[in-house]
Formats: sequence, C-alpha cells, structure tokens
Amino acid sequence: MKRSPLFILLLTVLLDLIGFGIVLPLLPTYAKDLGASPFMIGLIAAIFSIMQFIFSSLWGKLSDKIGRRPVMLISIFITAVSYLVFAQAATIPLLIFARGLSGIGSANIAAAQAYITDVTDSKSRSGAMGMMGAAFGIGFIIGPLIGGVLKHNYGIQMVGYVSAALITVDFILAIFLLPESNKNAQKIVFGFLKKKSPTDEPRRSASVFLAQKSREYGDGLKLVFSSRPLALLMIANYIYTFAIVNMQVASILLWKEYFRATDEQIGYLFAYVGIWSVVVQGGLIRKLIKQLGEHKLFFWGHLFTFVGVFFVPFAPQSSLFSLGLAILFFFAIGTSLVAPINLSMISLYSYKQKQGQILGLSQSVNSFARIMGPFSGSILYGMNFHAPYIFAGILTLAGALIALSLFKYNIDALDPITEVAGG
Repeated sequence: MKRSPLFILLLTVLLDLIGFGIVLPLLPTYAKDLGASPFMIGLIAAIFSIMQFIFSSLWGKLSDKIGRRPVMLISIFITAVSYLVFAQAATIPLLIFARGLSGIGSANIAAAQAYITDVTDSKSRSGAMGMMGAAFGIGFIIGPLIGGVLKHNYGIQMVGYVSAALITVDFILAIFLLPESNKNAQKIVFGFLKKKSPTDEPRRSASVFLAQKSREYGDGLKLVFSSRPLALLMIANYIYTFAIVNMQVASILLWKEYFRATDEQIGYLFAYVGIWSVVVQGGLIRKLIKQLGEHKLFFWGHLFTFVGVFFVPFAPQSSLFSLGLAILFFFAIGTSLVAPINLSMISLYSYKQKQGQILGLSQSVNSFARIMGPFSGSILYGMNFHAPYIFAGILTLAGALIALSLFKYNIDALDPITEVAGG
C-alpha cells in the first residue's frame, strides 16, 4: 500500500507526457501549414517553456501551502483544456494560446516532484525521481508514434482530441486515487458566496501582483543561494539543460542534411534514446546509486554526456547507424543519470519546509534554459554545423567540474534546517 500513491502519481505523469509527446513533434509542420514564419514557429515552440518558467515555482510554492493534490488537479484540468483548444486551433494566435495553456498546466512537474519527496525517504528518492524520468522516456517513445498515426489517418484535430481524452483520464484518476501527501498543507474552503473577512487581503492591480511575484521569486533565489551546494546544483541544472537543448535544436537538421537520414530513421533514433532512458531511469539507476552514490553518478553522467554530444558531428556520414548509435548511447546514459540525480540532490539538500518552492525554482531554471537554448543552437548551427555540439561539450565539462566540487558536501549536511535568514 505504501507504493500506491507514488504509483498513481507516476501513472498520471505518464499519461500527461504521452499526451505531450503526441502533439509536440507535429507542431512545427502544423504551424507552417497555418502560415507561420520561422520566427513564429520558434515562438510557438518557446511559449510552452516560457509558461513553465513563469508558473513552475508558483505551482511548487502553492503546493507547499494548500497541498500537492489540489495543485495537481487544477493543473491537469488546465492541460486537458489546452488540448481541446489545440484541436480547434485553426489560427496562429489560437495555437499560441493553446501551447501557452499547456505550458501552464505542465508546469505542475514541481508539485509532482515535491509529492515524491513527501512519500519517499532519502534512500529511495533518487530511484523515484528516476521512475519519473522513465515516464518521460516512455511518453516520448509512445506519444510521437500515436501522433503520427492519428494525423495521417484522421487529421490534426483528432490529435488534440485524443490528447485531451488522455489527460481527462489522468484527471479522473487523480480525483479518485491520488491522496494528499503534504501533511502541513492548509485546508481549502470552497464557496462561491464566501464573505470577505476583515483579514482578507484587498484586491491588487496586475502590476502590484507581478511586482510581488517578482520579489517572491527573488526571495526564492536568495533562499537557494544561501546554501552553497544548492546554488551549485542550480547552476549545474541550468548549464546542463542549456547544453542539451542547444544541441538538440540542431540534431534534426544535422541528421537530415549531413547524415541524409529520413524522417522515419530520425524517429528510430529518438526511440533508441528513449528506450535507453527507460532502462536506466526505470530501475538501473537505483542499483547504481546503491553501489556508487549520487555524487559519483552525477559526475560520470556529465562525462558520458560530453562524449554523447561533442563527437556527434565528427562521425563519418555513412556511420549514423553504427558509430552514430554508439555516440547516442553515451548521450542517452548520461542524460538519464544527470537529470534525476540533479533533482534528487536538490531535494536532499533542500530545507524541509521549502522543498516545493525550491523544486519549483529548479524547474523554472530548467525552463529558462529551454527558452534560451534553441536560439543558441540555431545561431551556432548557422555559423558551423559543428559549433552547437562543441559548445554543448564545453558546457557539460563545466558541469562535471561542478559535480566534482560537490563531493566535499555531505548529502545530509543541510537536512533538516528550518530557519533560514529571511525565511
């Protein structure tokens, strides 16, 4: 029974990610069919991460106050609505609106991560984070295959409707099977006719609200940087994500233009990476953590990723499915180790009563890197097709140096701390 809340959480995350995977690969061509310029296509791709960047920390902090369950329910509902809008998005503004809504809903990953910290101990947390990473891998294996079939046979509208149906199932499961995990959450009283009490806050203008949220975000960053290992992990999170997205944005162009791969072959490459991600994050990572520990795996994950990104454009043109697969193996293993262990270590070093807020900030940092990375990758690729991969390799080596510097910090050194300056 102990595992059931975590199982239900991971199942809802998986359904969410399958829906995301169904739509994502079809966005660029659909936007182009609607007459979007290259800049607008980039904006449509970026708006999702922009909304995640804005809302991740807000969802995380809200889940600390009112609980993980209501935040998950609200955000899942928003995601379902976003796919219904996508199904009817016959104009570029409506498509941008649909992707923005989806980004707001999918920013609940911070609350989901905080849920995991609530129901796991320090020994099992990295494994649970790895299971969430496996859900990402499965979603990106299954989702694009379903999306391609649906679009080919039934049109883009059916893609949106099926994604919305999946998220609706996700919502129903969460209503009936997902319990509250945050024992310190405040109870919510729902009522449309609730009278305003003298202690209620007055209505605030949008500018005042945004100013307050900016201050809260700044306070959150101060909280994170009050701990040196947390600060290092946040920096590592940003530069690693930036490196991967910087490289990924150029991958399809490289495979098509340099390696002469077909769209079907590119799909196989994504599935190859996804399968290794599921293998590692779905179970192998827990055994490796027991044998080597988080610190060593975090370091080696960066080195594996370096091999998996730096050498990609140097492989001979005829070797995509030989030497190219070997290089992608290093990439898949490296990314499967670094991402969940980074999250786990952030939660382990976090202050007990602030984990949702800190994990939300971590997701916002991740989203900010995902906003900026594509611009870097596309510019560098235009200069020289080797450049995005060389730059990504340099960034992963910088991350490896940060990982080495974390060895001197005991992973339980800051757990628990309940008093923080200004907190």
